[in-house]
Order: sequence, then structure tokens, then C-alpha cells
Amino acid sequence: MLCHTALHRAAQVARHLAAQGAPVVIHVDGQVPRPQHERFVRALADLPRIRFCRRFRCEWGTWSLVAATQAAAEMVLAEFPEVSHVYTVSGACLPLRPLAELEAYLARHRGMDFIESVTTEDVGWTVGGLDIERFTLFFPFPWRRRRWLFDRFVTLQRRLRVRRAIPEGVVPHLGSQWWCLTRRTLAAILSDPRRPALDAYFRRVWIPDEAYFQTLARLHSHRIESRSLTLSKFDFQGKPHIFYDDHLQLLRRSDCFVARKIWPEAERLYRAFLAPAGTGPALAEPNPGKIDKVFSRAVERRTKGRPGLYMQSRFPNENWENGKTCAPYSVFEGFCELFEGFEGWLARTAGGRVHGHIFAPGRVEFAGGERVWNGALSDSAALRDYNPRAFLTNLIWNTRGERQCFQFGPADNQAVSWFIATDPNAQISVVSGAWAVPLFRSKANFSELRRTAARLQKVEAGHLEILRSPWTKARVRIWTLADFVENPMEPLQTILDEIVPRGLRRPTEAPRLVDLTGFGRFLQQLRNEGMQPVLMGDFPASDLPAPPLRRPVAARLS
Repeated sequence: MLCHTALHRAAQVARHLAAQGAPVVIHVDGQVPRPQHERFVRALADLPRIRFCRRFRCEWGTWSLVAATQAAAEMVLAEFPEVSHVYTVSGACLPLRPLAELEAYLARHRGMDFIESVTTEDVGWTVGGLDIERFTLFFPFPWRRRRWLFDRFVTLQRRLRVRRAIPEGVVPHLGSQWWCLTRRTLAAILSDPRRPALDAYFRRVWIPDEAYFQTLARLHSHRIESRSLTLSKFDFQGKPHIFYDDHLQLLRRSDCFVARKIWPEAERLYRAFLAPAGTGPALAEPNPGKIDKVFSRAVERRTKGRPGLYMQSRFPNENWENGKTCAPYSVFEGFCELFEGFEGWLARTAGGRVHGHIFAPGRVEFAGGERVWNGALSDSAALRDYNPRAFLTNLIWNTRGERQCFQFGPADNQAVSWFIATDPNAQISVVSGAWAVPLFRSKANFSELRRTAARLQKVEAGHLEILRSPWTKARVRIWTLADFVENPMEPLQTILDEIVPRGLRRPTEAPRLVDLTGFGRFLQQLRNEGMQPVLMGDFPASDLPAPPLRRPVAARLS
């Protein structure tokens, strides 16, 4: 047993194993203060089958962990001749099944060594960019404590094309350091005539505790079962999963003999698994694959998250997110300017929640004039503009199950243009040039209107360029103002069919188009003043006849 921290839990586990007849040799990290070590030794002094071996100052990824394991293994073999197998555990491990079940299992697999041992070419779980280079480069510096020196020395060796000679007959293998070897195999490894040379070689291998016994077992074992009897799971960064009290049933389902790594405060786990053993050894085969799906889903949830959910614990890199938003939504550009009461009509017809210009410069125009929306979203433009993308994703997330629709235009905050355009959940409907209708209906000074029109046209032209880019993933429909007003009902029906499947909701009224009498002359006057309106399409200078919107609705919209 290799102990580093939480010595009170290690004492519990050691006492539990010794009470069932197992001899236990404990190595305590040399970094543990002497008073703590002495208390640990006194706590187990009443158990004659527990020993403490020579201490080494252990550091992750270095030879010290192998030296500690060698010292403990040598003491086991020397002082307990009846031992047939040696099982390595840590102070953070917890036995999941009685010792009698492990003894019965090993008796059925007599002469077999249980150690994960895989060639570097076949390993897919190494994290850190070093596979065969673990064995062909020198690693004199500890990775955690001297990261800068570690990385620079690796880079230098690669540049100089350094390649260490692997000892003759040795094929590098990797695997878990928590193994169960037969006495014969372990004794052969520790008494190998070439041990001084092999130890000197592995002393400069990176993470040798995952390679030393895994490699040498291939030289001395007669039968290797390349798997560990210990349940140990790792995340996508190579860090071990920690088991807590709510993992009790999960651990039981694995049928493994030992699990690591256990949270020291998991009182329920220690109480359940360190209880007195029952009678009769069970014959269940250790099968961590039973719970692999749970860990796979956990890794996927951690790396990808839920679509459209951003939070402090999992804020993804840009374009790595699992969906920018969590649900479909609709963006309307130019419709409120063309139709009177468009928001109310769309809410009644489509059944979703229809907002105004939620990115307007003055305030967020929530539906119904609300000041605070779901999830405590404020109508403050300053709060919204601090992070417009997060505002939109929160709006969609907080209203899951209800279709959100909102208005957008060139006068609004354009910071979300690319975000919306690249969001597959967005349905964007644009009537280009419709922003000129409110200018036409206003009574402001014409020279001021001309400057405003020029500014809005420039902004909308940039926005349309984004919507037409090859990186756009949203469903985009663009009509010029001239094309739209010729037959507005057909585009409206197309939009409604996408929001609400045909037949589920029948419209009972049509939106009322604003009076555009004189709008053609207004555009011509802009031209006369030196501003060229190009986004409205081929809008005639003469007035257009009113479109036939008063026909029976059922015939036009259903």
C-alpha cells in the first residue's frame, strides 16, 4: 500500500485487510511529516501482519514511486513466504469485495498475472504528447515542480534528435500501476541479473510507475491477463475520477475488487465497503465495462456540455461549443416596420413568444413591455451589451419549450450578427431596406433623414454580407422591399409553416400592411439628395397599388 495523504483512511483499509488475514506492507511518502507518520504507525501497531517499509520522497512521474513499490514488494516476499500474489493499492483505494472472493478468484486463475500491459503503439489513453518518447528521451526534471525545465529539455532533445538506446530484449509497455502479480513473476523481476542496468534506464523514463513492471512482466511472466482488477477511471485530461458517496451503487455494479480514487470524506462508502464480510465467496467476474457508459456520458457532458448552456464550470472555446443555443428561434428584420401590430399578430398566429427589438439601443423590448424576463434577464441595455451573445443564449435557455421570436434591424446592436448567422438554430427572415419605411413616415428634417438613411443602409449592407457568407449556418431568407410588398402573403406563409407545422394552427387574420403611398417618391428624393438607396430593390418612383391583403384568410394562408 502506497500512502501519501488521508492516513486515517489508509489505516482503516489496512486494518480491514489485515483482519481478513492479508499481510500488508505500507510505504508512507517521505514528504509526510514525522509526527503524522509516527501516529499512523502507532494506530496499526496492534496488528502483527502489517509492516512499514523504507520511505522514499515520492513525486508524480518520477522513479521514486517505482522505488517505493520495489521496497514494499521486497519486504512482502521476504517476510511472508506464504504469499502467492502481491496486489498494489494506494492509500486512497477501497476494497469493494471481501478478501475471500479475491482469493477464490486468484485460485481459479492459478499462475496468471493481472497487469495492464500494452505496447506504446496500441495505447490510446496517453495524455501529454509523449508515447514512445517516454522511453527514448531523458527526463531528469520533475514535470509538476519544474515544468519550464521539463518542456525546454524535451524541446532541446527533439531538436538535437536525441534517442536513448532501449535495453536489449526490452519492448516498452504501458499500463496501470495497480496490478496483481504472482510471487514467481514478481520475484523474477526483482532478482533479474540485469536489474541495476534496467533500473538505471527506467530512472530517466517519464512516469516509470506506468512502465517498469508493465514492461518487465512481459519478460518473466508465463501468463498475462492484460487488465487490472482495480477500478480506476480517468477523464479526458488523464486525471483520475474521484468517487463520492453517491457513487455507491455504481461501484457495486462494477464487481471489481478494489476502487480508486475515493474521496477521504466519503463516509458512506467507507462504512458500506469496510463492513464485516458475508459468508461464501461470490463468483462474479470483475467487469468495469458495466459502468463505462456512465463515464463516457460524463466525459461527453464535461467536454461538450448541453447545447446552448454556458456556465463558469464549462465555458467552451469558441466554435467548440455543443450548439450555440439550445432551441430554434426566429429573427425578423423589417417586418415590424412594414406591418401594423406585427408582433401581436405573430404571437396569436404562431403561438410563440414574440419580442420587439431586444437589441435596441435604448432598452430590451421584451414581449408585453416586461422589464424582467425569465432567468432574471433585465431590460437594461447596458447589462445586455456587456455580453450580447450570453444575453441571447440565456434568453433561449431560460425559455426552453417555448419558441422565441424577436425583431432585429440596422439600428440595433450588431455585435451578435456573426453569432446568429452561424447558429443552426436561428431562422432569419429579412426584408432588406424596410428600415426606410419609418423614416418615410416620420416628419423629421429631410437632410437629417438622408444622413440616417445612409448610415442604416451601410450597417444593413454589412449585416447582409454576413448572412450571405459561406460560414452561415442559420436558415436565412432575404427579400428586397420591392419584391416583398408585391406578394407579402407567400413569404409569411413560408415562415409560419416553418415555425408551426401546417395544420396544427390555422391563422384567423392577416397582418395589416402600412400605407406606402408616396414611398417611391421618398426614395427618389433620397437619390436627388445624393444618397443612393440600393437595398429596397427596384422600387418604382410612382406609388404602388395596395396589395390584396383583404381576401379570405383561409384561402391564402392555409
